[in-house]
Amino acid sequence: MSGRPETAQRETPLAAKLKERIRRDGPIGVDDYMQACLSDDEHGYYRRKPAIGAAGDFITAPEISQVFGELIGLWCAVVWQQMGSPARVNLVELGPGRGTMMRDALRASRIVPGFREALSLHLVESNATLRAAQAATLDTCGVPCAFHDDALMALAKSKYIGDEPTIVVANEFLDALPIVQLEFRDGRWCDRVVTCNAARDDLQFGVDPSDGVPHGHAQAFVPARLSPKEGDIFELSVHPSRLATALGARGYRAPLAALLVDYGHAASGLGDTLQGVAGQAYVSPFHAPGETDLSAQVDFERFATAAHSAGLAVDGPVPQGEFLGRLGIVERASRLMAANPSQAAAIEAGAVRLIAPSGMGSRFLAIGVRSPSLAPLPGLA
Repeated sequence: MSGRPETAQRETPLAAKLKERIRRDGPIGVDDYMQACLSDDEHGYYRRKPAIGAAGDFITAPEISQVFGELIGLWCAVVWQQMGSPARVNLVELGPGRGTMMRDALRASRIVPGFREALSLHLVESNATLRAAQAATLDTCGVPCAFHDDALMALAKSKYIGDEPTIVVANEFLDALPIVQLEFRDGRWCDRVVTCNAARDDLQFGVDPSDGVPHGHAQAFVPARLSPKEGDIFELSVHPSRLATALGARGYRAPLAALLVDYGHAASGLGDTLQGVAGQAYVSPFHAPGETDLSAQVDFERFATAAHSAGLAVDGPVPQGEFLGRLGIVERASRLMAANPSQAAAIEAGAVRLIAPSGMGSRFLAIGVRSPSLAPLPGLA
């Protein structure tokens, strides 16, 4: 990722649609703006654009190195063994991208007897283009695969995903869930909104002029230990908490383990982390609505609290570099380099990029949640 955030706005069909909505109904919340940009039925980014890969807007860890997916696959197989090697187990991936991580995971897990034969594979993906890519990538994997549009619905309903033991994996899934932003103004928290500047006819941030925070009392969201100053931003999202609740309900019915890897912070804090990404560079969230990826750092403390409340045990979070190191990324990359000397430099560069403390190794965190009856999850305890 490179470049300084671009501030120029480009008119898009969704930008025009949002401006008309704001003129008609008034300012919208940051969460509503993010939801529209990513998931609008007509113009949403994830409804229409592949996004991932060297030719897309961003590259995820599985696209950087096959070792990432291979280690995740072996992690899943070990967790299955910790569950007692049940005859049937659901393997669920949330936001599977182009299917790269799951392809590499299934290939690596062949060395664990019985694991692949026990699998019922489920992919949760709302993007029709990516779903087609996933189906093509996994066409010869030899494991039956079902697709679902909505994570909460799929996890909650046994008609979609049966009540067998379940392993859930997700890489860069939580960061795309819409967030609410609160802004500290005149000694109180206000709801940050997106509005339209009439003079320039462009989108901009503002604050809700009404008294208080429409999402409830700020004290319920903002940790008392924080000391905000004028203009400070606090971000929160109900969606990770809802996911934790859904995982807890499923874990109550049968053993469950979930691994989520994303960029974020281990402790709740202040700061504006909402960003746009286009063409491998950071841009303004208003750069090109519907044609720009939007994401925000994950509040792992808040997710962990919700998971505990849902009756789950929590392992981590730990930095991605530390997690992959415990799983043996250096050893696996070394073996791969020895077997493919002509690609050794690229393999090494990919592995370093995943674990470097100055890059993805520290910016990304891994967290695990599990049924309390299960042992601590590999690489996280």
